[in-house]
Amino acid sequence: MKPRTWLILALLGALTFLYGLSVHSIWMCLLSKPLPILALLGWLRTTAMESYPRWIGIGLLFSLLGDVLLAWPADLFVFGLGAFLFAHLAYLKAYLSDCRRLAPMALLLSLSVGGVLLSVLAAHGLGPLLIPVTVYALAISAMLWRALARLNSDVHKRSARLAAAGALLFVFSDSLIGINRFVLPFDAAPYLIILSYWLGQWAITASATKVSVGANLFARWCT
Repeated sequence: MKPRTWLILALLGALTFLYGLSVHSIWMCLLSKPLPILALLGWLRTTAMESYPRWIGIGLLFSLLGDVLLAWPADLFVFGLGAFLFAHLAYLKAYLSDCRRLAPMALLLSLSVGGVLLSVLAAHGLGPLLIPVTVYALAISAMLWRALARLNSDVHKRSARLAAAGALLFVFSDSLIGINRFVLPFDAAPYLIILSYWLGQWAITASATKVSVGANLFARWCT
């Protein structure tokens, strides 16, 4: 199928999930939540499977597993956290495949973001989740560092900008999950979490594709 068709399917899945969320239909959410990521995987398959897109695809597969675990009508938070941990490690590997520059400012920024968020969550009591959340915070901080490190490097600017924007949106989404679950629950959280997550995954996937559907406009907006 054409890239545009895959993104239309992703949009339909997203709208179905949001509707299920609004009417509190657990099973509608469970069945529709994986569809956007499945569509992104289909879109990714339209490009050559070199090292970078291959690792992005692996990250999407682990994200798909995490989506199902977190949407399942049982408390599988730790297992979902583990799935997304491996997703971030896959994205980290992808970013390292074409850029190894140290980028100390990006490292400092990423560690600061991860450290502040972890401190806020720990201050409100993580209990037995302290160690898994700490490991996850380190992984997502490393992923963000390597995504930002690709900026101002020899990497294609469009890919670097999209990956950096996607990583930032992913961190924002995960931060909202932590705040909503451990600090201060708020009604808009589920919508903000999933929308920023999907947009972040789209940007990360777009960074690995040669055919852009709105990606160039998004990349220019991110500059």
